[in-house]
Amino acid sequence: MPEANPAALSDDDLLDRYQRAAFGYFLENVNPDNGLVADTSRPNSPASIAVVGFALSCYPIGVERGWMTRAAAAELTLAALRFFSASPQNGGDNVTGHKGFYYHFLDMRTGLRVWRCELSMVDTALLMAGILVAGAYFSGGDEGEAKIRQLAEALYRRVDWRWAQGSSPTLRQGWKPKSGFLHYGWEGYNEATILYVLSMASPDSPTSDDSYEAWTATYQWENIYGHDVLYGGPLFMHQFSHAWIDFAGIRDAFMREKNSDYFENSRRATYLHRDYARHNPYGFDGYGENLWGLSAGDGPGGFRASVERRRHRFSGYAARGAPFGPDDGTIAPWSYPASLPFAPDICLAAMRHLGERYPQVMDNFRLPSGFNPTLANRRKFGRDGWVSEGHYGLDQGIVVMMIENHRSRLIWELMRSNPHIRRGLGKAGFTGGWLAQPAGSTSGAYDGA
Repeated sequence: MPEANPAALSDDDLLDRYQRAAFGYFLENVNPDNGLVADTSRPNSPASIAVVGFALSCYPIGVERGWMTRAAAAELTLAALRFFSASPQNGGDNVTGHKGFYYHFLDMRTGLRVWRCELSMVDTALLMAGILVAGAYFSGGDEGEAKIRQLAEALYRRVDWRWAQGSSPTLRQGWKPKSGFLHYGWEGYNEATILYVLSMASPDSPTSDDSYEAWTATYQWENIYGHDVLYGGPLFMHQFSHAWIDFAGIRDAFMREKNSDYFENSRRATYLHRDYARHNPYGFDGYGENLWGLSAGDGPGGFRASVERRRHRFSGYAARGAPFGPDDGTIAPWSYPASLPFAPDICLAAMRHLGERYPQVMDNFRLPSGFNPTLANRRKFGRDGWVSEGHYGLDQGIVVMMIENHRSRLIWELMRSNPHIRRGLGKAGFTGGWLAQPAGSTSGAYDGA
């Protein structure tokens, strides 16, 4: 796709450019033999199971937008589902998973665990969400699409969610072969809503009925800059579960008490990040009305430097958040399209500002994990400051999905029709809104809006 001047593009054309650039990541970084997708575009990157979940969710978007054929999407999807179905599962070290869960990072070629990483509960949930999207979208009668549906159901049912609670009412964050469950669980609001919805919905091994309520008991409700908000510092916490589930108008017990819902909460969190950048308490360069957005992502590295006569610690990959930090002046520009459904006006304004003021951070409309304009013209950094090298699959996936949900609601509509999603939301206490309507049939086609 040729370069274009962002200022000359209509809103829809601009979104199309950003979305297609992000989608290209998955075609460029997939192993077609097993469907695994690299965590980053950097050389020798392992696969991330969460990125595979995003990829499986993005292939239907690519089909509907005309960026790949349905046959090609089905082939890549089948490769991934067949790999996970046949991959070794046991409690040893040199395997792919255990109890239906998978290790966070896998070798791109062999699919075996790398980096002594953890068996990840939330990343398995993101993978399973993508698998369920595939099962819902590929509804055709041919052998390949029928096989996708069969494998998707079997893989989801194989996960032993109850085991992942350990002896706790809440789910554990991870497990390792020699040491067992990690010594911390989920506390406070974060991206794990999809994990609890899928785990409670399981027909064969669901978590206990009190697991979701036990998690919500750790929530932190705040009033920040005039916004009443369920606090989660990094923006990805307000985006990831929303990529698959439309939370607008449906409420659990916590949100009924607060007279809000999680979609509205994500809207407030997005505005909170903009307000934080307006206040700019640490005096970082560029922060303001149209440059905001702290999230999990790459950073300039571990060192200290002075900003406005105050010493600051600059981090590598980290979960940055507002307003309670950490903050080292590193912006996650992909958080604009990822929050687009919640606050389209301010997100589009930020996307346009980025293209006009910082065009050097974009690779033909593909957004980096992070950039830091405060470091411009400093030793070790060029006149443009620090920009993340390579691209991250999680960032690109959430961009593709949330732009599509804003444009056509495709993923939301597919998941509304999924009985596991509806059952899990019901068991977690969600009522009202679209849950009060009968599940509609979804063919995977959309009107191209």
